[in-house]
This record gives sequence, C-alpha cells and structure tokens, in this order.
Amino acid sequence: MKYSEYNDIIKKEIYEKYELIAGIDEVGRGPLAGPVVTCAVIMKKDSHIKGVTDSKKLSRKKMLSLKEEILQDALEVSYGYANNRMIDDINIRQATLLAMKNAVEALENKPDVLLIDAERIDTEIPQLNIVKGDLNEYAISCASILAKIRRDDIMINFSKIYPYYSFQTNVGYGTKKHYEGLEKYGPTPIHRKSFLRKFYQRQESFLWMEKEK
Repeated sequence: MKYSEYNDIIKKEIYEKYELIAGIDEVGRGPLAGPVVTCAVIMKKDSHIKGVTDSKKLSRKKMLSLKEEILQDALEVSYGYANNRMIDDINIRQATLLAMKNAVEALENKPDVLLIDAERIDTEIPQLNIVKGDLNEYAISCASILAKIRRDDIMINFSKIYPYYSFQTNVGYGTKKHYEGLEKYGPTPIHRKSFLRKFYQRQESFLWMEKEK
C-alpha cells in the first residue's frame, strides 16, 4: 500500500483548503484479548494542546489530563469497535478498517478530509494515510489518545469480570501474568482465538512431552 506524502507544506495546504478535518487512529491490534477501538476526532483548527503526541509515548496519568483538554477543543468525537469475534472472523486488519469506517460514519458532521494513521478506508471522503500519523499529525495524535483511554477503560472493566489475567495492567497484551492465567484457567469469551494459536501449540507440545515421559 502506498502511503500519502505528508510534510509541513502539504499540512499547510490541507488546513487552508478544508474546514472539518478528522484525525483517525486505532488502538489494540496486538493484544490477545479485547477489542480494537478506533477514534475519529474533529479538532478546532486553532487547537494546539501542549504535550499531545502518539499515545504509546504517554503515561495513563498524562493521557487522562490531556483528554479533558482534547475534549474541550474537539468539535466532535466518535468511536468505532471491533470485538474479538469480528477479529477472528475477518482478521485483525479488516476488523480495524471496519471499526475506523464506523467511527467516521458515526460523526454527525461529515468531515471534509480524513487524516488516518497509515491506513486507507472505504469512503468517498478525501483521505490521506500518513506514515507515523499518530506522531506527525496533531489530529491523529488526539484520536490516538482518546482511543487508548477508551480501550484501557474497557479492559480495566473486563478485569473485574475476569480477574485472573491482569487485564487492568496488561490491557490484554501477552504478559507473563496473562499467560499464567491462560494456562491455569483457559481463555475467556473476550480472547481472540486466532491470536492464541502459538499458546495452544505450546500447550500441545507440553502434553506431548508429558506423554513421552
């Protein structure tokens, strides 16, 4: 897939040409459990919140403080979701693209242009898929932070239902405690079966080794 060229000159042209500019990003492609969450946000064109950057570079405490400022400067925010069943059914990338599209379509005001982190979605709205967009484009960074907080909150709530996997700290990623929970209690209804193949293969190899003893 060819990425859109994006530099200071192009950015200036975009912000001069279009009024409603939506930044779109996703969080949660890599975890073993839980959904992908996407966010589409239209920020005020004069918004410049200090500290906004790729959510992967920020602590939860910092993101929570930035969230309030982002929401104050946002003209509109919407979210899209792809649960583990959808991810297993149509694969992680297609599920992510669908969740991005749903987030865009949930906006009450149709954006004039979409700035998306790395991906392209099925839409008639003009779009740019920007390499490292969550780091290099302010609107995408804002979407990244909002999506990250929303997904983390979902996984923290899931940790109260499924307390043996440390979802409140690993948010579904494959940590030692997460794997220990899987080994002792097996997968939950929110686990992605397609992401657990290596785990199942390892379990089968252990069983085979036990039989050989």
